[in-house]
Amino acid sequence: MSDLNSYGFGQSSSISNIQVRNRVLRNTYALLALSMVPTVIGAWLGVAMGLNLFAGSPFMGFIVFMAVAFGFFWAIEKNKNTGVGVLLLLGFTFFMGIMMSRLIGFTLNSYSNGATLIMLSFGGTAAIFATMATIATVSKSDFSGLGKFLMVGVLLLILASVANIWLQLPALMLTVMVLAIAIFSVFILVDVQRVISGGETNYIMATLAIYLDVYNIFTNLLALLGIVGGNRD
Repeated sequence: MSDLNSYGFGQSSSISNIQVRNRVLRNTYALLALSMVPTVIGAWLGVAMGLNLFAGSPFMGFIVFMAVAFGFFWAIEKNKNTGVGVLLLLGFTFFMGIMMSRLIGFTLNSYSNGATLIMLSFGGTAAIFATMATIATVSKSDFSGLGKFLMVGVLLLILASVANIWLQLPALMLTVMVLAIAIFSVFILVDVQRVISGGETNYIMATLAIYLDVYNIFTNLLALLGIVGGNRD
């Protein structure tokens, strides 16, 4: 999305590259903030309408969710250089808000301190994001090598989550939540640094990656706080 020619005339390439990276980072943060709006709207509508999608068939729900999500990923990738890509990204975040509504509704209806847990999760997620983004910005270390290990971790988390649909092991569920928070926190470090280093020059794709990191941290943190700190009515 960055127009390289708008910076190249009459300037050194190093200065131009720095300006382009800063522009991509600013646009990424702005679009990330904007993406939270349809997420909140989707979650609110889901709770208000009492949506409980695929409650009777979690595995089928997982399959449908993955199919829709990857459909969005494909469409966003194909349109990442146009305004349609922004609209598709916002549509995806609305969909993710709807998918989150079941967890939000459960938290509000099952715990007397549900609203407090949601705010704590929001604050905790914001603190994690701010910390990791700051480290990515000021650190001289190269974190790109962690990407492959993190992807392996995500695949293992998915397999463990699917397996636990049938196993129903509380210890495994807690382990998955804690590891998910840790893995996606480090992913923020990698994804933000990739923009800063020039490895990602498209702010729509950068926003998508960081949004998924933040979303997974929030949902797993909220579920974890509900288990360890929720007050049953």
